Amino acid sequence: MLDTRRMQVLRAVVTSGSVSAAASNLGYTPSAISQQLSALEREAGIALLEKAGRGVRPTPAGTLLAERAADLAELLGRTEIELADLRAGRTGLLRVRFFHTASVALIPPAVAKFRAERPEVRLDLKMVDDDGGLGEVASGAADVAVIVVGREAPEVRGVRVLELVSEPYHVVLPKGHPMCAEERIDLARLQDEEWVDTVMNSTGPCAESLDDAFASAGFKPKIALYTDGGYSAQGFVAAGLGIALLPRFALDVVHPEVVVRSVGRPEPVRKVYVAVREAVAEQPTTRTMLAALADAGAFAGPAQGPAD
Repeated sequence: MLDTRRMQVLRAVVTSGSVSAAASNLGYTPSAISQQLSALEREAGIALLEKAGRGVRPTPAGTLLAERAADLAELLGRTEIELADLRAGRTGLLRVRFFHTASVALIPPAVAKFRAERPEVRLDLKMVDDDGGLGEVASGAADVAVIVVGREAPEVRGVRVLELVSEPYHVVLPKGHPMCAEERIDLARLQDEEWVDTVMNSTGPCAESLDDAFASAGFKPKIALYTDGGYSAQGFVAAGLGIALLPRFALDVVHPEVVVRSVGRPEPVRKVYVAVREAVAEQPTTRTMLAALADAGAFAGPAQGPAD
C-alpha cells in the first residue's frame, strides 16, 4: 500500500524541482528525502523521478502520484475542518434529500427557518425518487432524508427513522360534482366513481397506504387512467375524466376547475418520516433541521379548492 506521507514528499520534490530544494522546504536532509522516495518507488513498483539537468522531473507515474497527493492533502484538510466542527458541536455542511411533493409545502419553509437560525451552515439539497432518500442516508451520501413509510417503518443499520407527520389524502373533484357542497366525504361513498391514479398502479409505501384505505372502505377503485404527477391528475379531474386522491403536500397549487375535500371513514394518510444518519443525529445542526421540518409539517394547513 502506498504511504501517503511519502506521497507528500514526492509532491514537494515535484513542485520544487529538486531533492535539495524539497529537503530545505520540509526541514529534512537530502539523504532522508532520497530514502523516502526510494521507499515510495518500491511501493509503486515503477520509477517516479528522472534526472533533468541539475534537478529531477517526474515520470508519468510520478506526476500521477503527485497529483493524487494534492487531492489527499485537500481531503485531509476538509476532514480536519469537519472534525473541528464536530468537536465544537456544529457542522459546516448538512446534506438533505426529499421526495417531489415534499418540495412544495414542506421543504421550503423548513429550509427558510433553518437558514434563519443557522446561516453559517451550508445546505446540500437534492430531490430524489420517493424511495431514494433512505438509500442515500444508509450509504452515507446524505445526512437527512424526508421519506414516505408504508405499513411498517424500515429498519436500517446506522440510520434512525423518525416519524414526522401523518399527511392526509384529500379527494379532488371536478367543479360541479354533486359532492362538492360537502366539506368531508366518506370514502365508501366514492366507490362508484372512476379514478385518476398516481400511485396505485405501482408498489411502494404510498400504494400500500391507499390499498389499505380502500380495503377498509370495502371496495377496489375503478381506475380510468394513470398519471405520474399530482398536478397532471388535477388536470384530468378538471376535464371530468375521474376523481383523485392526492396527499396534502401535493395540493398547495390547486387547479381552478377542481374542488378539494377532506375524506373520512377511513381517512387515508401518507406517513412521512425522516431518516437520519446515526453519526450526525445528535449534532445541533441536525437537530435544528429536524425541528424545522417538524414545524413545517405541523403548520401545513388543509388544502381547499375553489368554492363550487
